[in-house]
Amino acid sequence: MFNGLGTQEMVLFGIIALMLFGSRLPQIARQFGGTYRELRRKVDEFQREFREWDREPLPPSRGNLLPPEDDAEKSAPTTPKFVPPSDDDD
Repeated sequence: MFNGLGTQEMVLFGIIALMLFGSRLPQIARQFGGTYRELRRKVDEFQREFREWDREPLPPSRGNLLPPEDDAEKSAPTTPKFVPPSDDDD
């Protein structure tokens, strides 16, 4: 979480927090902890619901995606036959 912060930066933030909040710091820390706990619960609940949704089987398809074999030739696209130009050295 604090990959880019060293010891000096953490101490500096602690001193600034003490100067700004003083005696209210424990109350603010408890409030932050409660908010963080609630956020984690919501995230865990969302992940659990998503996993349950992901496990549900898919409904059966309405029909085959491939045409029957006898209709396969009929449904094949038709293209004109390519005839290369002849070499006429007339």
